[in-house]
Formats: sequence, C-alpha cells, structure tokens
Amino acid sequence: QVQLVESGGGMVQPGGSLRLSCTASGNSFVMIGWYRQAPGKERELVAGIVRASAPKYAESVKGRFTISRNDVGNAVYLQMNNLKPEDTAVYYCNVRTVYNLDSWGQGTQVTVSS
Repeated sequence: QVQLVESGGGMVQPGGSLRLSCTASGNSFVMIGWYRQAPGKERELVAGIVRASAPKYAESVKGRFTISRNDVGNAVYLQMNNLKPEDTAVYYCNVRTVYNLDSWGQGTQVTVSS
C-alpha cells in the first residue's frame, strides 16, 4: 500500500492562491494527480500527470491551476491561483501503480470565502 502525505490546504479569499503538496512512499506511478470532493458532490479529477504525457486539467481549473511533480516522481504539487468559492472542497492526492491500483491521501480542506 502506497502511503501519501498531503499538506498545504487552508482558507483563502477569492482571488487568492494556495499550493498543495503530496509525497508518496514510492515512485514509478503510471499516474499521479489531485482530485477534489465538495459537499454533496462526487469526487472529480482536478489535474493529473500520466507518465510522459502532458498534464490534464478539469475545464473549470484550466488557466488557474498548475500541476507539477519532482524529478523522482514521488511528489506532486498543485499551484492554485485565482481561487473561486466553487473551488471549495476536500482535495485528495492520488497515485495509480503499474498494477492499476489506486492509493489516496487523507485529504486536505481548501476553503475559498470572503
């Protein structure tokens, strides 16, 4: 089981920025990324990196969020700019192994409110 440790959530005003970080106990993942779940809604993909492919983003965050990872491939970051109230959710780090197994972080709360 891959262990994931997240950090960086918090409360920010609309238009503000936050940076989420996630470190995994391993590497060589086929995918590493971030999901989010707002109250009463299903969990959705926010941004993900699939091996050597270009990062993928949800339409709602394109141009505002940037995903990146370290060279080793065991850490992923989500820079979130121009945050909006609708970005309020619990954000989860996710990795998928070569065996097609998913592991999840504990979640970190992001609240955008004035």
